[in-house]
Amino acid sequence: MLEPPVVPKRRLPRYGFHNHTEKLNGRLAMIGFIALVIVEVYMGHGVLAW
Repeated sequence: MLEPPVVPKRRLPRYGFHNHTEKLNGRLAMIGFIALVIVEVYMGHGVLAW
């Protein structure tokens, strides 16, 4: 049996629930949560408590 001269590459989908998008979303959520904690410590009270 002959092998094809060009092997097609698998492209990642641009939307949906996939490992790479879920990792990125989790990392951004962790950065946002830590930023919120830092702002609350700096201000001395919660962000939503005016």
